[in-house]
Amino acid sequence: MQAGDNVTISGSGSAANPYVVSAEVPCEAVRPCLSGGPGITYDQGSGVIAAHLSGQAGNNVSIGPDGGLLVPTAGGQVLTGCGLSGNGTAGSPVKANTQAWPYPCSVDTFGGVVACDSQGRLRSEPRGMVSFTSYSESRDYNDVPIPAAQNTALDTFSVNITNPDTCRPAKVFTEREIDVWMVLPAGAAGGTGVASDEMFYMRNTGTGSIVGVHSQGTKFLAESFTLAPGASAPITLTATGGRGSGGAYYYSIVFIMRAMIISL
Repeated sequence: MQAGDNVTISGSGSAANPYVVSAEVPCEAVRPCLSGGPGITYDQGSGVIAAHLSGQAGNNVSIGPDGGLLVPTAGGQVLTGCGLSGNGTAGSPVKANTQAWPYPCSVDTFGGVVACDSQGRLRSEPRGMVSFTSYSESRDYNDVPIPAAQNTALDTFSVNITNPDTCRPAKVFTEREIDVWMVLPAGAAGGTGVASDEMFYMRNTGTGSIVGVHSQGTKFLAESFTLAPGASAPITLTATGGRGSGGAYYYSIVFIMRAMIISL
């Protein structure tokens, strides 16, 4: 028998000494059949197969001193800034650097929230808002008699109050002023006020008319309603008069309202 290249035959072919065929395949013949896949590099020239380490920024995989793949512990890779602590290990996980709750009330009930916005930034609850606005109007009349019945409505002034906070409900506090201008002939009398509260009364005990009689009544009120976020509600001021006698009349009313809107 004749062997080809890189093949050897031994033995006589007997039962006691059978033929043994041996073949040797050189590396150069095998290397073209091999290739590197994902995560592997292969050099056909040298025949070296190795791990392919990505060069992308942030990759922590490296070759360790013992020749194996190494992912360093998080302590050497995680950097924490303001508000964070820990190195990322099991014994020291990265967490918010919180402080002890310093209030006697329950944090579960009264604690605020921290949320993540659309750009991945931490945000606290919306800031509280305090706004102040003022409205006023002056109306003239053609010498209207002061009614005899006390606290009779003379005229009303209405305005819409708007909560500028689109996140939180608001409490509204108003300061209301009504100033009714009267003329009291000799012996005449009249009173003015706000809604059901007569705040001024005067009788002319002289012999001539008193012109321009007025008193600017003021009330500070916590409104009974709470304004929802961005909502509006009307507030009405009613000027009243009463106990008119002797030809007393009014000719002008000034309405003033100042509103403080607080959302916390």
